[in-house]
Amino acid sequence: MIAPARAAAFHILLKVSTTDGHSDELLRAQEVDALTAQDRALTTTLVMGTLRWQLKLDARIRALLARPDAKLAPAVETALRLGAYQLLYLDRIPAHAAIGESVELAKVAGERFASGMVNAVLRKLVRLPRATTQGEQGSAAEVADAYAHPQWMVERWVQNYGLEITAAVCHADQEPASTHLRLLYPDAKSSLADEGVELEAGEFLTTARRVVSGDVLRSAAFQKGWIRIQDEGSQLVAELGGHGRRILDVCAAPGGKTAILVERNPDAEITAYDVSRRRLEAMRRGFANGKERVRFEVQDATAMELPPEYDLILCDVPCTGTGTIGRNPEIRFRVSEEEIARQQARQVKILSRALEGLAPGGRLMYSTCSLEPEENDAVVKECLERRHEVRLVALYGEVERLEGEGVLHADGAAKLKKSALSGGYLRTLPGIHRCDGFYAALIVRD
Repeated sequence: MIAPARAAAFHILLKVSTTDGHSDELLRAQEVDALTAQDRALTTTLVMGTLRWQLKLDARIRALLARPDAKLAPAVETALRLGAYQLLYLDRIPAHAAIGESVELAKVAGERFASGMVNAVLRKLVRLPRATTQGEQGSAAEVADAYAHPQWMVERWVQNYGLEITAAVCHADQEPASTHLRLLYPDAKSSLADEGVELEAGEFLTTARRVVSGDVLRSAAFQKGWIRIQDEGSQLVAELGGHGRRILDVCAAPGGKTAILVERNPDAEITAYDVSRRRLEAMRRGFANGKERVRFEVQDATAMELPPEYDLILCDVPCTGTGTIGRNPEIRFRVSEEEIARQQARQVKILSRALEGLAPGGRLMYSTCSLEPEENDAVVKECLERRHEVRLVALYGEVERLEGEGVLHADGAAKLKKSALSGGYLRTLPGIHRCDGFYAALIVRD
């Protein structure tokens, strides 16, 4: 019999490898939620660990195949990776369990004839040294190898951020991503504490907390809508946008940033656009407060035609997501330099359209969760060159405003000014800041 956690992990990993499914969403599926707390935790460990170290796992596995360049069926490849991760990276998993159940998973998936090969390869792996990230990391190639990232990706990060910061980003990508909360009600902290959820202060925001331990999803505070799970970097982007009476969020789903705009602008008329009707409906259902003040509309942001009537626009565009690899490790296999260029072209269209909707004196916050300059500075630069009535505004003044309003605590404001506002843009980096990687730029119409 296959243990529930291994069966769940196998099916998620197979879906990630054969579809465009995302591991973080699949780990929140009903099938995983039905598992015991212990099995949910093991499922998460197996899925995220296997994806994080997949490049190194594949190298070890391929070296032991009779034909290292042979094309393996997805189910066989997934069973091998899952077994190899347990053998090479987890101390408390018995080898016989990791091997035996990986063989059974291949059989159940219809690959009975390959199960013998799965058994043979994993038994050879047991005799090899365990995996380690120790060793020289003095070049992009060495950092890529140590932290199982594509070399081309690490090389471009080294070019843009330097070797030391790149190594910190890659190291952070291999660690379990922190769970951040936004406190929405005063009683939330005490309620969570009563249920054994331990929190620590956010790095920047007074309403943000990082979960140290405990099951937040099953807490009364979560069930009552007293808290929202949202990365602190995401919260920060929405806070920096400021205030307005007519507000538009042009790529709104899943809605965390829109919810902050509702919270901070109680008298505003707010419109939320998204190209996906399904995601927009899920966003509407998920709104705990203020949805009666939000107009939800399915709209393709690359083709929208806006009258110049909005005094605040949030333009948080679709992107490669390379700032969230710690939370979505499969991104490293899905992104290419061609994909970066494709995203940039779409982002220029969206920002150009969004700028048309700014009223005189209006503000637009452009943001991504990408680390790539082509999706960030380059998009802003191209769009500003096309429109002479808009200009970039450095975010230092916004940080001071938020500190004065009590939204940022003093240490957070100081850290932002010191390490995250290069050139007046916001740029958070995993491993440097305790949040995902975000970019934001504030544009104002004169």
